[in-house]
Amino acid sequence: MLVLALALSACDGNTAREIRVVGSSTVYPFTTAVAETFVNQGGGRKAPVVELIGTGAGLKRFCDGVGWEFPDIANASRRIKKSEYALCESKGVGPILEVQIGVDGVALAEANNGPKLQLSKKDVYLALAANPLGQPNRARTWRDVNPALPAIPIQVMGPPSTSGTRDALVELVIEPGCAEADPQAKTLKAAKDTAPYDSRCKRIRDDGPYIDKGENDNLIVQGLATNPNAIGVFGYSYLEENADQLHGVPIDGVAPSYKTIADKSYPGARPLFLYVKTRHLRAVPGLNDFLTLYTTMWGPGGKLARRGLIAAPDDVRAHSAAILAQRIALDPAGLH
Repeated sequence: MLVLALALSACDGNTAREIRVVGSSTVYPFTTAVAETFVNQGGGRKAPVVELIGTGAGLKRFCDGVGWEFPDIANASRRIKKSEYALCESKGVGPILEVQIGVDGVALAEANNGPKLQLSKKDVYLALAANPLGQPNRARTWRDVNPALPAIPIQVMGPPSTSGTRDALVELVIEPGCAEADPQAKTLKAAKDTAPYDSRCKRIRDDGPYIDKGENDNLIVQGLATNPNAIGVFGYSYLEENADQLHGVPIDGVAPSYKTIADKSYPGARPLFLYVKTRHLRAVPGLNDFLTLYTTMWGPGGKLARRGLIAAPDDVRAHSAAILAQRIALDPAGLH
């Protein structure tokens, strides 16, 4: 009945609603750029509403149901989780499309007048994990985790627990750092009870050195301007956009850049996604056109590249376009 109501509203010029997108702060500037171009094409199109609430919160809202009051698209800076897909199924949301729009990096950055830190994954783990090596984290300065680093306070401004960027920081940097530092990590990860592993290798400390700045990455940029000894964590596009103020912090000797993220030599490289409700494709005016427009803007040298999006390889872009054109539903078998 909800689907029918949505379809009927789409046919009624007085009640047809705008496209609605929720989710990731990292994907937000790219979807917003597509939305601006979409409106500027004319034809009296309503401006899409793009809401920045983080990947986790965005996917939850996306999966809450089908109908006019629910979003059409979720921006995501990580892949949907098995548990999130199960929520979608339980609420009758499906099938859904998974569309990789490009590549990004979880960038660590500091002010251009900062200390020029060079960190390893192990350093980041020992600095930010709540219980490194199974003990509460007592490190207060970078020298506490590595004698080769300066004795300045550990101050890392980053996104909240609902953020896909924070999830990616854990998956791509902190967990591998745990594997390097903790001899027990491999055994704990393979155990049936994953709680001890999660406590040692995945949980970020909440006693001060990691500073939750919310879902607005611009607040992190502003924070680095006023505190040059701090480090910020956000998507690469925010680093590129503010290159006059900030520079990337190398991880294991590799700094975040378009090249190092595209070739995956930077440890924080990750894919970016849109999730789309196929039922809404049939009902929401302009949704198909909006997604088709996205495919014309995500290539190398395209408008989104000028906003900081790193183009996915040719075969990935072709596959993503085919998913949209043929409405190929996500197969949940490979989700974790």
